[in-house]
Amino acid sequence: MSFLEPSAHRRRRAFKDNVFKYLCYASASVGVILLLVFLVKMYLDGRERLSLHFIKDSLSARPARTGIWEAVVGSFYVMLLTGLIAVPVGIAAAIYLEEFNRRKTRFVAFIQLNIANLSGVPSIVYGLLGLAVFVRWMNLQQSILAGALTMSLLILPMVIIVTQEALKAVPSTYREGSLALGSTQWQAIRHQVLPSASPGILTGIILAISRAVGETAPLIVVGAASYVTTLPKGLGDKYTVLPIQIFDWAGEARKGFNDAAASAIVVLIVALLALNSVAIVLRARARKKLSM
Repeated sequence: MSFLEPSAHRRRRAFKDNVFKYLCYASASVGVILLLVFLVKMYLDGRERLSLHFIKDSLSARPARTGIWEAVVGSFYVMLLTGLIAVPVGIAAAIYLEEFNRRKTRFVAFIQLNIANLSGVPSIVYGLLGLAVFVRWMNLQQSILAGALTMSLLILPMVIIVTQEALKAVPSTYREGSLALGSTQWQAIRHQVLPSASPGILTGIILAISRAVGETAPLIVVGAASYVTTLPKGLGDKYTVLPIQIFDWAGEARKGFNDAAASAIVVLIVALLALNSVAIVLRARARKKLSM
């Protein structure tokens, strides 16, 4: 049995490391190139329609006159209500599971396992659940509230998991020091743990909402309309959202609607990039405050 010399062994390891590194670079480059090609294609197809008037004009059956204002407003209402429902519930559930429930029983392990599994369930399954529970059983019909509740179920596992991971990253000495000074467990969590975990929590929340902004299948199942010419005035009104409008226009035979879909895709991508940028800024500010 022959053994490699130490120098030859190091060279072989360095060669393997370089091969793996360049493979990772190549894989990342392929993803970035495909994304850039997609963005350039959408911009070239929709640049003639991209304007402030396209965003502010109402939906129309004529491709040359249509805008996306009702879809933009509907998306804003649905996402705002989704955040108001899912974020408090998700953070509260994560705090209970991670901070108050120290006994790792089989029931807790079962809950954790199902939360992890739910985060990987296809979005259309949540749409079917929303259709059965919110639209039919609770008789909310095809309303903004039914859509927001369905989207809340979609992002709730992600909010819980991200919040738990952020809480785990806080050193236990923060809790122990606060309790040693006479604070209650809730005071220690509120004044020490949550501020320290806030960068990760904020980032996870915004990324979860960003995912919900681009979802189409659940809202189609619960009855979001593809053509609404009036703005919603209440939680029980019919609505449309930008992804559904894009889906509807992309299937049209007329080229004018295809160009409008490309323009709407650019608007949606810009909105998602803006949300992700907000997450980066909030995380940076929160970390700066913690370091001061």
